[in-house]
Amino acid sequence: MFTNLFSRCVSWATHKVRNAFLAVLAAGPVPRHVAFIMDGNRRYARSHQRRVQEGHAEGFLALRRVLDICMRLDIRCVSVYAFAIENFKRSPEEVEALMDLAEDKFTELCRYGDLLDQYGVRLNIVGKRSLLPPRVLAVAEKAEHISRNNTRAILNFCMPYASRDEIATAVESAVEEALESEDPIHYNITEDTIYAHLMTTKVGSPPLDVLVRTSGVCRLSDYLLWQCSEDTQLQFTSTYWPDFGLWDLVPIILDYQRKVWSRSHSRVSSPILPSNSAPLEHATAISPVLVS
Repeated sequence: MFTNLFSRCVSWATHKVRNAFLAVLAAGPVPRHVAFIMDGNRRYARSHQRRVQEGHAEGFLALRRVLDICMRLDIRCVSVYAFAIENFKRSPEEVEALMDLAEDKFTELCRYGDLLDQYGVRLNIVGKRSLLPPRVLAVAEKAEHISRNNTRAILNFCMPYASRDEIATAVESAVEEALESEDPIHYNITEDTIYAHLMTTKVGSPPLDVLVRTSGVCRLSDYLLWQCSEDTQLQFTSTYWPDFGLWDLVPIILDYQRKVWSRSHSRVSSPILPSNSAPLEHATAISPVLVS
């Protein structure tokens, strides 16, 4: 009995310290939008002499854990690469197991939804949903509907997804919009037009700040290619996704904060001079214009 009481006290104290640490970390600049390529489930399973399906199940538990951390850090939007269109090429047994797992987890969200409701998270299914089996699509859209009034944060569940498909769909939508306009001949399709038609933009996602890929693989695998083409920080970690947790995410957030502070310092300390001005060390009677 004493051992049980002691364990509960240690668990309580650890939880309090963890939350206090996250509150301190959240006091600095935090990314508005973080995306995860949840890689390594199969290798995790093999390294633990377990079935591939069990590795994917552990991956869903990791998603819940990481989402809780992100919400405590007040990250407004989280996107996860749950299932690629390319994954349909895997063995029928693995695809079926993944669809069963997705159906089970979406059903769980519909029944309880405690994490989404606790943090006010709105769930979005992002991808070519017509490829999903009807049974999975039905429960996924039900989970979307249940969380539709949550406004504090966004969870983009990308399944089945491919960035090239998203970009092609956005271009197609932009062209259709142009053809339906009053003056289609002079309708100008720009980068902003395409961006406005991206699936992530249409569900209210802010620009992508950080993209994390687990398991040591250093490639994007057709995920959010347009979104991470400008100012996104790319982070690669050797940790398999089912093992990914607080102490894997903390260095990533600290690195983001360091780079934000570094950019802010550079803007403040570097004056913008007219193109025909003398070099700074020889310039006189010039009032520097600071970029805010």
